[in-house]
Amino acid sequence: MIPPQEASARRREIEDKLKQEEETLSFIRDSLEKSDQLTKNMVSILSSFESRLMKLENSIIPVHKQTENLQRLQENVEKTLSCLDHVISYYHVASDTEKIIREGPTGRLEEYLGSMAKIQKAVEYFQDNSPDSPELNKVKLLFERGKESLESEFRSLMTRHSKVVSPVLILDLISGEDELEVQEEVPLEHLPEGVLQDVVRISRWLVEFGRNQDFMNVYYQIRSSQLDRSLKGLKEHFRKSSSSSGVPYSPAIPNKRKDTPTKKPTKRPGTQDRKQVSTHPASPRAPGTIRKAQNLLKQYSQHGLDGKKGGSNLIPLEGHEHDFRVKHLSEALNDKHGPLAGRDDTLDVETDAYIHCVSAFVKLAQSEYQLLMDVIPEHHQKKTFDSLIQDALDGLMLEGENIVSAARKAIIRHDFSAVLTVFPILRHLKQTKPEFDQVLQGTAASTKNKLPGLITSMETVGAKALEDFADNIKNDPDKEYNMPKDGTVHELTSNAILFLQQLLDFQETAGAMLASQETSSSATSYNSEFSRRLLSTYICKVLGNLQLNLLSKSKVYEDPALSAIFLHNNYNYILKALEKSELIQLVAVTQKTAERSYREHIEQQIQTYQRSWLKVTDYIAEKNLPVFQPGVKLRDKERQMIKERFKGFNDGLEELCKIQKAWAIPDTEQRDKIRQAQKNIVRETYGAFLHRYGSVPFTKNPEKYIKYRVEQVGDMIDRLFDTSA
Repeated sequence: MIPPQEASARRREIEDKLKQEEETLSFIRDSLEKSDQLTKNMVSILSSFESRLMKLENSIIPVHKQTENLQRLQENVEKTLSCLDHVISYYHVASDTEKIIREGPTGRLEEYLGSMAKIQKAVEYFQDNSPDSPELNKVKLLFERGKESLESEFRSLMTRHSKVVSPVLILDLISGEDELEVQEEVPLEHLPEGVLQDVVRISRWLVEFGRNQDFMNVYYQIRSSQLDRSLKGLKEHFRKSSSSSGVPYSPAIPNKRKDTPTKKPTKRPGTQDRKQVSTHPASPRAPGTIRKAQNLLKQYSQHGLDGKKGGSNLIPLEGHEHDFRVKHLSEALNDKHGPLAGRDDTLDVETDAYIHCVSAFVKLAQSEYQLLMDVIPEHHQKKTFDSLIQDALDGLMLEGENIVSAARKAIIRHDFSAVLTVFPILRHLKQTKPEFDQVLQGTAASTKNKLPGLITSMETVGAKALEDFADNIKNDPDKEYNMPKDGTVHELTSNAILFLQQLLDFQETAGAMLASQETSSSATSYNSEFSRRLLSTYICKVLGNLQLNLLSKSKVYEDPALSAIFLHNNYNYILKALEKSELIQLVAVTQKTAERSYREHIEQQIQTYQRSWLKVTDYIAEKNLPVFQPGVKLRDKERQMIKERFKGFNDGLEELCKIQKAWAIPDTEQRDKIRQAQKNIVRETYGAFLHRYGSVPFTKNPEKYIKYRVEQVGDMIDRLFDTSA
């Protein structure tokens, strides 16, 4: 049971808490009432604000719409005024630009093109908006006049500023393509930079706005003329230089003998064909070896190969003239720098000029195409370029065909020197063909086929010349009127060898000529080895024909010994010439034993010659001598026989020495060899005979029969083949 004090205290506590809760509840109730009142006040304010906003909106929107309409009206008025000004300006274009158009574009192209742009826009406006107005006709006429002035200005700029390229510049351009140091290529300046810019702007305007292509014809006609004149100027340069000094200026004349071009300071176009390992230093022009060869071959072909006997200038030489020729042939055989050794490929002026013009055409055409790309629209460039180069290209091809025609006529006359002109030209054309093809890429098929057609013609005529030359070597009938009385080398031999040696400088070209005439399946798979074999076969054919002809000619001599000397000299000349050049290597391609065969022929002729001395040595040969006992007196018959032997030997020795002294063996080595061999035989036989019978009392006058000592006999033989002895 709870005590009364605690219960009273607890009740008071509970009453206090209840009072506090009632106070809290009363506070909350008052707060809620205030909040409701505030809410009502806020709602009343917002409702009043909304009402005012609605009134404001109803007042502003009409004003805004009215202002917007006014702004639109103002813009329309401004646009209308601007359009009116623009339209009105078209009516003033003619009067504003007429003076500029009348005065032309010279010196003020930018301003002129600006005026043409205004006129063009006026034309377009009147065509669209007022096609029947007189203003349209007026601006049309002005536009056409302006276009004509631009065309005239284009022609004037091209005509006044297109210059012929000087020959010296062309030659420098050609020679500069093989500089040892790679240098940036500087294109030819056909037009000054400022002029070129004006020409380009005019051409673009004419294409884009003028709808005119006539200027392209003007362009190619003017540039074609300059290209043609540049090439003609180069040819004239060669002609004048050669007539004044005999040496045309050219920085591009080397001494080349290779098929594969090598870099060098200067270059002569089209002179790489001969295969040998060497460098090619630049050298001044030397007297033309090929030209000399042409003259020699021409002279001989006119009097020797064609069989004409009357009026020949190549009569046998005698006396001092004979000595000179023997000396000349001997020097030719032994001179490492002579015509039988390696030669400079120096061509005559006409050939040189043509070869340079071919290279010049390629370079100038390349330069013309670079210029054309700036001036002519892309889709017209190939056609325009095709037209531009026609005159110059046709001129080159015509000149080439003239060379072919001249060669054909010369071959008919048996003037085979003409082929020497065809060789370097054909070689250069074939070497230049890749550049030609690149330059002519995109031109008409007829244009592309011109060079291959010329190459085919030259190969055909060259092959014809080679074959005819071989046939004429075989069939040359001149046996009596042109035979050397001293048995030295025949002109036919020296000229045939000289001709073959010229082929060394054009091995691939000559091989290709021969291959072009082959119809066998092997020819279709042509390569350098096939070409080399064909050339080797051809050279062997010429040498074989020459040998047959020499054998036939040798029968003209009544003395077999002189015939043997003649064949010996010619065979030895051929062998030495083959050995001192690359001909022996070419021959060996198909004839491995050619060198040995010639040596055997030479030795055979020496033996034949030596048999001529048998009629001398047979008199004193031991087999024909009488046998007697020492100390026994000789019978009259034996004494007479010994006298006859001495007399026969003396007479035969004197006769042979007299005759053979006038014969010739140009080769010093061979001459000494033959003399020594014969001297050994005769001295040995005569020495034995003299030893046996010199002290025998076969006569009262021994000096009558024993006329020569052994040494004297040797001296007499040493003077054989020597007209000065």
